Amino acid sequence: MAEGFVFLLIIGGIFGFLILGYFIPLGLWIAALASGVSVGLTDLIAMRLRGVVPHAIINPAIMGKKGGLELDLSGLESHYLAGGNVQRVVSALIAAARAGIPLNFKQATAIDLAGRDVLEAVKMCVKPKVINTTEVSAMAKNGIQVKVIARVTVKADITKLIGGATEETILARVGEGIVTTIGSAESHKVILEHPDLISRKIQEKGLDAKTAFEILSIDIADVDIGNNIGAKLQIDQAEADMKIASAKASERRAMAEAKEQEMRAMEQEMRAGLVEAEQSIPKAIAQALAEGNMGILDYYALKNIGADTEMRKSFAVMADPQVPVKG
Repeated sequence: MAEGFVFLLIIGGIFGFLILGYFIPLGLWIAALASGVSVGLTDLIAMRLRGVVPHAIINPAIMGKKGGLELDLSGLESHYLAGGNVQRVVSALIAAARAGIPLNFKQATAIDLAGRDVLEAVKMCVKPKVINTTEVSAMAKNGIQVKVIARVTVKADITKLIGGATEETILARVGEGIVTTIGSAESHKVILEHPDLISRKIQEKGLDAKTAFEILSIDIADVDIGNNIGAKLQIDQAEADMKIASAKASERRAMAEAKEQEMRAMEQEMRAGLVEAEQSIPKAIAQALAEGNMGILDYYALKNIGADTEMRKSFAVMADPQVPVKG
């Protein structure tokens, strides 16, 4: 019985030690005191109860203390609970202090919570960053396409990181400036001979306004000639005009063919009427003779006229076989 009690006591002691070690990380507490960070055991227990990992607060506080910063543990804990990166903020504050950049805890946490990398921003204040544009194509006034790649050297502005435009905005504005400069050039040769003209035109526009960066320089890394867009447009226009002219010609031909067919139909109708009229002539002559409207001499005179006409036709064919004979 006594042995069982001792066993349970040992097991209870182990569980109690584990629970105590969970709520009170003695090693972390000792390290904090040794570093000069004032933290009590009750503070560590309160952190656990509030769902805060003590190491995520105490270790950055120790690092800040060693870096010469006086940090409030409650402020670090509040930033942690807000979803911020405490370690990153403290590292940025130390880097800013050593580089002589004015940055306080409130600004650093605001930048971090805004989704910006505050430590990277501090590094960019100390060491400018070079960003490359993609290949930007534009057409000069003479119709020749020019392709340009630019390198933009920027420096972060800590005071504008919150609400300021990002690198993508800088690149977009530089690209727009390249297109405008090339488009206003009379010839592509102007850009090839003076590529620095693009840099000067862009920098005159103040593209870094309302951004989180300051543009230090814009260098043209590459200039290349593309297609002759103007000539291509003229060729396309000529092809389009030719197609339109061909369509109109086809329309005129169709109308002419329709008109010709209409004339042929009219001619056939006239011939049919003439044949019908000629067929009715003997009957009319017979009726005129019967009714006394025409004498026999008149009839023979009419026959003579017809014979003369046929004779003249024969003479015409003999003189020129190509002459068409009608009737």
